[in-house]
Amino acid sequence: MSISRKDFIKNISIVTIGLTSFSKLLSSSALFNFDSLSLIKDPKGILNLPKGFSYTVLSKLNDKMDDGLNVPNKADGMGCFELDKNHVILVRNHEIGHVPLLGNAFKLKNPYGKKMGRFVRKKNNYFYDSSLRKTECFGGTTSITYNMKTKQVVNQHLSLAGTLVNCSGGKSPWGTWITCEETVKSKEGKIFKNHGYNFEVYPSSTNKLTKAIPLKAMGRFRHEAVAFDPNKGYVYQTEDREDGLFYRFIPNVKDNLKKGGKLQGLSLLDFRGADCRNWKNETFKIGKSYRCRWIDLDDVESPLDDLRKRGRNKGCAIFARGEGMWYSNDYVYFTATNGGKNKFGQIWRYSNNKKIELFYESKSKESMYKPDNIVVAPWGDIIICEDGRGHDRLIGIKPNGQTYVLAENIFNTSELAGIVFSPNKKILFLNIYKPTMTLAIEGPWNQL
Repeated sequence: MSISRKDFIKNISIVTIGLTSFSKLLSSSALFNFDSLSLIKDPKGILNLPKGFSYTVLSKLNDKMDDGLNVPNKADGMGCFELDKNHVILVRNHEIGHVPLLGNAFKLKNPYGKKMGRFVRKKNNYFYDSSLRKTECFGGTTSITYNMKTKQVVNQHLSLAGTLVNCSGGKSPWGTWITCEETVKSKEGKIFKNHGYNFEVYPSSTNKLTKAIPLKAMGRFRHEAVAFDPNKGYVYQTEDREDGLFYRFIPNVKDNLKKGGKLQGLSLLDFRGADCRNWKNETFKIGKSYRCRWIDLDDVESPLDDLRKRGRNKGCAIFARGEGMWYSNDYVYFTATNGGKNKFGQIWRYSNNKKIELFYESKSKESMYKPDNIVVAPWGDIIICEDGRGHDRLIGIKPNGQTYVLAENIFNTSELAGIVFSPNKKILFLNIYKPTMTLAIEGPWNQL
């Protein structure tokens, strides 16, 4: 049976179809007209949403948490974990860098409030980077226990401490959160340890602080996000550099990253040291698959911060600021924030059969601009957080390559981040980066 292109596109809006069957279609549909869902202006001045959608503010900067500390700033990547039928735990990154001491011990310009000094002294052994019960490293994670039925926050607390610039991360198949440091700051002065690692956080509904143990075998570089292949146990990683690699970590023990493993970089079989950015030449076309191989990397703790350069010398491909990443139906999707001729952004996807393709490349700021965090929605669309527009948006991408606006930040010019759906697929959780604000969005998702 044959079907016209017009009828085919029309039917997509009626029947939910998996993303995996649209590679060829995308190559010819990238110039589809931009589509907006006619957002309703928010009378509270925070987030414009389509008709029928609403949000609840769960947490804000300087709210008092249950451990006595204040909610810190710069909320970035976030994971959602089911506690029971009505409750979820959100583990939220805070991309806070080095905060210098202003004077004597604990007279800190710190983001957690006046009780932080006492907290550091009491929980010092749980902090990654601290000495003499002091720290200048205030990155980490906070956790929120939320009752989806009553729409109330049950608990908030600091859940990982003593790290730096915790940007994004990813959820493990065994129910933990991997938080990633987007810095390679070295041991110097009052920074007592090297940074640039991943850390594993155990979700808890009580005021429990996870002991911060660096996962050094996963590499030391400017980490952004991770995504797990739950079948093979592989962990994919992005690097937020304009010449960053796309990494794969093969753990020695499938469900225990602390046991070490092998780190590799992606290479394209037909392009040695491929430049996938498409800045000068549009070498890579939307929807076309390219064969891959994986190259073993050594000296992965990279004291000279040259892991990506050594990888490229071996033939690894480079990408323009790899950021958000998501695994779905045997594919790993990841964003390249500065990819494309005009640096508006790209989305790549890697398949388990060792092929990679340029899934989407933005041709205009209106369709998508500077993609960062990413999630694959329950109905199959990709949803992107923009980072760079000024009044950043949530952008949806349909299987046919058409984009639409799902939400717009009208509160300020900060980026949106941390998008993740609840396990029951009814709530989309979202962060406004700064000042920290975490929202729960509900509505008729099935109508999208």
